[in-house]
Amino acid sequence: MRILFYTPQIHVQEAWLTELQQALPEATFHLWREDAIEENALPADYAVLWQPPAAMLAGRSDLKAIFHLGAGVDALFKLGDALPPNVPIFRLEDAGMAIQMAEYVSHAVLRYFRRFDEFDAQARDGVWKFLPPRKKEHFTIGILGLGVLGCRIAQSLQEYGFPLRGWSRSMKNIPGMDCFAGDASLGEFLSGTQVLVCALPLTDQTRDLLNHTNLATLPQGAYLINVARGAHVVESDLLALVQNDHIAGATLDVFRQEPLPPEHPFWQEKRITITPHIAALTQRHESILQIVAKIRSLENGAAMSNITGRVHASTGY
Repeated sequence: MRILFYTPQIHVQEAWLTELQQALPEATFHLWREDAIEENALPADYAVLWQPPAAMLAGRSDLKAIFHLGAGVDALFKLGDALPPNVPIFRLEDAGMAIQMAEYVSHAVLRYFRRFDEFDAQARDGVWKFLPPRKKEHFTIGILGLGVLGCRIAQSLQEYGFPLRGWSRSMKNIPGMDCFAGDASLGEFLSGTQVLVCALPLTDQTRDLLNHTNLATLPQGAYLINVARGAHVVESDLLALVQNDHIAGATLDVFRQEPLPPEHPFWQEKRITITPHIAALTQRHESILQIVAKIRSLENGAAMSNITGRVHASTGY
């Protein structure tokens, strides 16, 4: 069994390969490198990868499956025709990411609810001032995307007693949450949401979803938390709505261009909190166990879950 591996993060390549080899000793692993033309061309059974170049997969007809080191596969599908046809693509089913995402969102929600963002601003200015506490019944959290990550976020927020609502492509029935589905209900969902959490996959339908029209549908003084993909947000629209005080603040972990350029206006807006795409990091050990289990199941002819033939086939939002 021969397995191709690739990640652009050079500093972690050796650690991944070492642990993969230990967990699957019957396999031979090859690190795909642009300059290793002859070795790259050798037959392979599987590919384990993160953000690969098109050249890694173009023309390959030998792969039994591709394993993507993340829950989102939008970057992979950008390769278009370079993706081998009829080869199943598996994404990680959690591998420790859901709890991290829930922690991140819970922290951001509580920061706004308890007005810590405002107290921080006062402290920077040397101001000692009481701010009245908010009421939870007036602080409805709306979650865009009710897949694995969105549901885990909702579970964490339920523990705090916030009113919850969720929006997805198809109707879901989640206890303790008002659920909405489809384009026709998006406006109603947004108009009753005080804190909007985006946990959507990136598809042609969700790209630019958080534009001026939809963000302006949120109530005056609403907040945005985006832990999904930067391309969901029309950044100039968000900035304008923050600067005219319709959006009271935003916590953003993802951006259209990463790293966020130093000249980007988000850096200058104090009501926009920026983190460098760290809301949920892939856990290597858990991911490797999951991938190895799937490879062995495939070798034994077992039926598999989380096959992503196209993005819309398995996102669960």
